[in-house]
Amino acid sequence: MRVNNRKLAQGFYAAIGVDDPLDAIQRVDKLDKIGREAVAGLLRADCGLDDAQVGAILAMASITTTDTSFVDQVRALGVTSDLLEQGLAELATLVETVGAAFPGRIAADLKVARGLDYYTGSVYELEMVGWESLGSVSAGGRYDALASDGRMTFPGVGISIGITRILVPLLAKGLVRANRVVPSAVLVAVDAEETRSEAGEVARALRARGIPCEVAARADKFGKQIRYADRRGIPFVWFGGATGEVKDIRTGEQVPASSDTWRPPEADLHPRIGPTT
Repeated sequence: MRVNNRKLAQGFYAAIGVDDPLDAIQRVDKLDKIGREAVAGLLRADCGLDDAQVGAILAMASITTTDTSFVDQVRALGVTSDLLEQGLAELATLVETVGAAFPGRIAADLKVARGLDYYTGSVYELEMVGWESLGSVSAGGRYDALASDGRMTFPGVGISIGITRILVPLLAKGLVRANRVVPSAVLVAVDAEETRSEAGEVARALRARGIPCEVAARADKFGKQIRYADRRGIPFVWFGGATGEVKDIRTGEQVPASSDTWRPPEADLHPRIGPTT
């Protein structure tokens, strides 16, 4: 987790004479994407900053530590303000507290900016160790005025997690795999097109109870429908109407079942993702 604090950044920028600190923060947020020289150009062209201001901003943005030594490094830049000191204190507390609970999992990184204007305190981005090339897979921050009832405002801390960004590369490289390729735990077999509505009713009853399922696309012979389920990793096939039978196609066991009461084992209810063995 790479963390910074908006008060630190805004206090620093204001103290060196930046008229619109948020404008500068939004440009610094691009550092990892376009590099120092390009960001320096944006700070000059878009924000109207001079070389001294740009140099100070980039010097602060280059500070990264896994402990609270960033505080002295920022102060060594010769910039002071009350808001800057408040941000330094808050960030030091965060790094110290999380570092004690989860050693090696957090670093103060003063180029972390988060471009949105509603952040007011801590901001953070998470990377996967060994997969830094993916960029941030999770991010968020502190909002002092997240919600309001018209009379009072309420703070909050938010985080978003990029599940797709995390899983897709790992699946593509074969480092993890799913135990089935579809969500369905049950294939509801169709014995004839004339009785498809019964299969649909079974599926609706199962779904209403949180059991993912699908109805066979065609009224093929049951053996063919079972093979279809097997190819997709669906563990159970349902035969008959609401009071029918369900077959575990892995073991061959087939038992009477009611769509109002039957439930697969929890381990089979949803697909699971795990390391490749």
